[in-house]
Amino acid sequence: MAITTSEATSTGDRLVETVSAWPGVEVGPHRFGAVEFTIGEREIGHVHDGRVLDVNFPKRVKDVLIAEGSTGEHRFAGGGWTTFYAESDDDIGRAIRLLRISYLYTALTLRRKPAGREILEQLDLADELERLDPDGELRAIFERMRP
Repeated sequence: MAITTSEATSTGDRLVETVSAWPGVEVGPHRFGAVEFTIGEREIGHVHDGRVLDVNFPKRVKDVLIAEGSTGEHRFAGGGWTTFYAESDDDIGRAIRLLRISYLYTALTLRRKPAGREILEQLDLADELERLDPDGELRAIFERMRP
């Protein structure tokens, strides 16, 4: 069943509510009426109309996530950008998983800076990876980045 406009708003609200509660995440406006999620100056993703999630990943992470069917190519941009369409209310968990992968990857990338260090001090990375249940290749990417 497709999401209606009011359901899309509700989905977007739940997404914003969940992600804004993560340590170090700031929420603000993005172009074209989207809502953006950032850690410091780094964007971890943004959502349009409560149901179209765009997330930028490093190419190797993007390739793994697309291959496993977790997301798709971005509808306009190239590079590491991906687009996930929340077509049903059940897709909110999948959208949150994509943002959590971006969040953890960004925190690890920033681990030598205060923003990343503060986030990682509050998380159990092993537990995070267990909950995300990444495939072997994605897990290996994170394992190589561990502090």
